[in-house]
Amino acid sequence: MEAATALEGAAGPTLKVKEVSLADAEEPQTSPRQGAGSPIPQLLSPIEEHPKICLPRALRQTYIRKVGDTVNLLIPFQGKPKPQATWTHNGCALDASRVSVRNGERDSILFIREAQRADSGHYQLSVQLGGLEATATIDIMVIERPGPPQSIKLVDVWGSNATLEWTPPRDTGNAALLGYMLQKADTKSGLWFTVLDRYHRTSCIVSDLIVGNSYAFRVFAENQCGLSETAPVTADLAHIQRAATVYKTKGFAQRDFSEAPKFTQPLADCTTVTGYDTRLVCSVRAFPKPKIIWLKNKVAIQGNPKYRAFTCLGICSLQIRKPGPFDGGIYTCKAVNTLGEASVDCRVDVRAPE
Repeated sequence: MEAATALEGAAGPTLKVKEVSLADAEEPQTSPRQGAGSPIPQLLSPIEEHPKICLPRALRQTYIRKVGDTVNLLIPFQGKPKPQATWTHNGCALDASRVSVRNGERDSILFIREAQRADSGHYQLSVQLGGLEATATIDIMVIERPGPPQSIKLVDVWGSNATLEWTPPRDTGNAALLGYMLQKADTKSGLWFTVLDRYHRTSCIVSDLIVGNSYAFRVFAENQCGLSETAPVTADLAHIQRAATVYKTKGFAQRDFSEAPKFTQPLADCTTVTGYDTRLVCSVRAFPKPKIIWLKNKVAIQGNPKYRAFTCLGICSLQIRKPGPFDGGIYTCKAVNTLGEASVDCRVDVRAPE
């Protein structure tokens, strides 16, 4: 029969075998320093592969999840024989009611069914094999929508501009704010329109508001999850008043249009046939409006039914109804006003029909 003892060599654990007799095999062998009741030492399995954690590249930076999402992390590791894998959260043991762990031969799985903000923190995986240990830390951040800004105030209104101020939200949703979204709505339509998006300051000036309208404003906070569910609205409306317009008339010299009569188109000599109506036409310019007098051979013919006189916009005409041989002669048109008078003449001949 053979007995084995372990010796530690430079190249690792080795085994040395010596021959024994059958009689020696029937009785247990003890070392001189070992009593009869001492336990028999056992041999440890040799370490064939040192422990090592293969952390995925995506987990080497902060792992971000939204509230309610599932967290399922598979972390491969190496080591032979099978190492012992343990997890801690912020240096403490995991809460078994929320986090479950499954360790396999070559990997360890961390599973959270519905993540909450309390699950954020540093998760450390430790792989131990004998006196050797490998560790890896994973930062998990569980975020949600931010709360609304605490208040918004209308500071001033001038012209078509309004100044606003607001206070940041108490809860940022466990994530840095990306900015604020400011919206406006006029009381006529009631529709909200975005004025500023991802604005980082807590005060602003809104310009180009329409004169005569009244506006309300509201502001949302925004992070990686999106906008806050609600938004505070200004208690006061911004009334954009119409500026009072004063019209000043410029003084100018009144033009004097007064003018003595002046004929711009004279009468023309004509020859007519007995029994056919004839019309004499001329034009005159004058202000005030002149009085028109028609004469035949220097005798006024006003009121004579044989003649019809018309005056319209300075155009003067005389109609001779069915002239006879005695209607020929010199016809005169005279224009008279307060500034003077003027006249034009023409000769009318009446011949018998052929």
